[in-house]
Amino acid sequence: MSGQGEVFSEFDVVYAYTRAQALADGVLIDVTKTARKAGIRFPVAVTANVWHGYIVPRDSSDLSCQSIEGRLWDTLFLFALAARGQEGDTLYYDVSYAMKGRAQKDVKLKAVCGPGDTPEPVITIMLPNED
Repeated sequence: MSGQGEVFSEFDVVYAYTRAQALADGVLIDVTKTARKAGIRFPVAVTANVWHGYIVPRDSSDLSCQSIEGRLWDTLFLFALAARGQEGDTLYYDVSYAMKGRAQKDVKLKAVCGPGDTPEPVITIMLPNED
C-alpha cells in the first residue's frame, strides 16, 4: 500500500485561484505601499469587503470628515501595533471607524500571514468571517 503522500500525488489540481488573480479581479486590494510606511515588511492586501465597507465606504457620506488615506493608515498602523510580539499566522485586532453621522463603529479585523503565489510571506487583512 502506498503512503498518503503518494496517493495524493496522483491527483491533478483542477483549479487554483492565485493571489495575483484576486488582486486583478478586485477581490483583494493591494495596500503594500502604505503598509511599508507603517513599518510592515511584507506585501499587504485587504479584502474588498474591508476596503468598500470601512476604508472607502460605497456611500461617501460614511467618511464623516475622514480621508481614505487616514482610514487606511489607521487600519494598517493598528495592525502593526497589534502584531508586535505576537506569534502565529492569524491575528485579530480592532479598529474604530467613524461612519455615517459620525457614529463610531468598532470593527474586528483578522490578519493572516501566509505564503503568496510563491513561498514569500504576504499578509491579508479581512473580516473575521472571511478566508
